[in-house]
Amino acid sequence: MRGFDELLAAPVLAILRGMTPQRTAELAERAWDLGIEAVEVPIETPRAEPSLRAAVEAGARRGRPVGAGTVTSPEQVRTAQEAGAAFTVAPGLDAEVVRLSADVGVPHLPGVATPSEVQQARRLGLDWVKAFPAAQLGAGWFSAVLGPFPDLKLVATGGMNARNAAEFLAAGARAVAVGSALDDPEQLPALAGLLRDGRRA
Repeated sequence: MRGFDELLAAPVLAILRGMTPQRTAELAERAWDLGIEAVEVPIETPRAEPSLRAAVEAGARRGRPVGAGTVTSPEQVRTAQEAGAAFTVAPGLDAEVVRLSADVGVPHLPGVATPSEVQQARRLGLDWVKAFPAAQLGAGWFSAVLGPFPDLKLVATGGMNARNAAEFLAAGARAVAVGSALDDPEQLPALAGLLRDGRRA
């Protein structure tokens, strides 16, 4: 099982939400060509599951990991596992989802927004969490939370794009999760720059 230290070695995670299976696979390919290693396809409704499967199939051909996002129930963990997802992501912290993901051998990235949730995540054995909604929390939240939790590994999610990502990475985020930036030609060069800078760091 690949952990998030390997899955998120690059400082950018791509989120592909609400697209057709074909478009999801196309943008996943664009992300991998850009140098983004990991792609997340949210499955908040059953209608999104074919898009996850299309991305997983494309990832298998490229040797790239694809995760399932918005996994908020044990049933969705099973769905993600059956689709071949390499990891699961959630907007919040649910101990049952964390434990089941571990039981089936799929790393889980839960959302947190408070020190109490961070502390609970650490008690559940998690080193990686996503801060959500990051843009509303602000970059200062990251440096403040890393004070009492210096070993925590944070992914900034929610309102992230190529224009504000550097600020959050500088504040201590290990990675930023971007969505629409992949479909914006003006942001692609900035994303490529983030990836180059992250590898040099």
